[in-house]
Amino acid sequence: MKIFNYEIIDGVAEAVQSNASIAYCSPALISEPTLNESIAHVEKIKASSANPKQIDLYYIKSILVSTGWNKNDDVFAPEQTWAARNTPEDKQFNFMHNENDIIGHITGSYVVDKSGLVITEDTEAPDQFDIITEAVLYNSWTNAENRQRMNKIIQEIEEGKWFVSMECLFAGFDYAVVDRSGNSKIVARNDDSSFLTKHLRAYGGTGEYEGYKIGRSLRDISFSGKGLVAKPANPRSIILDASKAFSVRETSLLSNVTLGEKNMSDSTVLEKQLADVRSELASAKEENKAIRAQIEVAKDKEYAETIAGFEAKVASQMSQIKDLEEQVASLNQTISDLHATVEAKEEQFTSLQAAMTDMKKMERNRGRKDMLVKAGFDEAEAEESLNLYDSLEDEAFESIVAMYKKKMAKDMEKKEEMKDKEMMMKKNAQVEVAEASETEVTPELLEGLQTSEAALVDASDDHDELESTRASVAQWISENVLRK
Repeated sequence: MKIFNYEIIDGVAEAVQSNASIAYCSPALISEPTLNESIAHVEKIKASSANPKQIDLYYIKSILVSTGWNKNDDVFAPEQTWAARNTPEDKQFNFMHNENDIIGHITGSYVVDKSGLVITEDTEAPDQFDIITEAVLYNSWTNAENRQRMNKIIQEIEEGKWFVSMECLFAGFDYAVVDRSGNSKIVARNDDSSFLTKHLRAYGGTGEYEGYKIGRSLRDISFSGKGLVAKPANPRSIILDASKAFSVRETSLLSNVTLGEKNMSDSTVLEKQLADVRSELASAKEENKAIRAQIEVAKDKEYAETIAGFEAKVASQMSQIKDLEEQVASLNQTISDLHATVEAKEEQFTSLQAAMTDMKKMERNRGRKDMLVKAGFDEAEAEESLNLYDSLEDEAFESIVAMYKKKMAKDMEKKEEMKDKEMMMKKNAQVEVAEASETEVTPELLEGLQTSEAALVDASDDHDELESTRASVAQWISENVLRK
């Protein structure tokens, strides 16, 4: 479907492209030839006579379409409809427009005039006619459920409960125009006239423009199949029942001119008729010129209004963009201020965290120092030892202190034992001195006394043992803690 500039500007281009098919409903009737149909000699033999009385086929027929103007303002012009008269043949017949549920096929189509007479292929198409389609339904099914379903459908068709819906495809359209006096014209759809598209009811318009009624005259029609559908709840969907005559030919901008019976021997009558035709033609040209002028004015007016609308929209959008830019600038400043505040808070937090760490370390060292003092270190030694234990966790430090404390307790026990021994030895020495005072002092006696005193006075062993203990603790820390 070709799209024109005004249809793009008016925002109906997508609707024009997507709306290229029409569904029409008409009653489903049993196919039984009428008297007129059985008398007529048609080139396309219908299904009811071409392959009649097949027990596994059920024959139906329906009106496909009528020329003229329908309730949806779609117009089937005689030339276009006549050209499409054979397109329904051999197309699918489905159930409820479901192409996966085929229940039959279309066997043929033929044309009848408004009196019901069949129009043969070699006859010129009249201004008003109907296309009738005949089809067969498959009523023989292996599956019992399918047989029951089709029997029910056939029974309901005979009761008038089903309709046939035909879909029509088309590749283009023109504008059918009717003025207040009922005069009909066809206006070609092109770049100049395409602003009329938005006024068509098919694309959301009112179907009127400047006092003219306008419809969509379909071109390049193809009937693509039909479906068996339930009786529409809305009577407006039965479009074909309300078709109105619209006999404008594509070869004329005016309604068909009826000249009456021609008498070729009466030149006066012929001249009069020719004068009337010329007069009507001149009038038609003037009217056409006036219509074109109106279209040009309307086109310029609508174009100016469209441009003004675009400019107003652009101005509004520019104002909105400016407001948004100001809002963005304000938000950026707020974000910058928040970043500065966050950085200041982070520096303050880092400083407080460092101070807190120092305070915790001082408190920990104070506690550790007390533990070392209680374990036997003097204050100076405990202060010096803190750096050595700085990398230790509290649990490891407490283990070392406990071990050292236990060692110091053993040393104290040894010291106490040594003191007791010293006391005993002093006592014994005093006794020996007293006894010696009563006995003779000999060199042998003095030698034994000096040895005892030397043993009592020498305490260097205790100091060496304390230093050895400290060295063992330091070695254990180095091998078992600092190595990790």
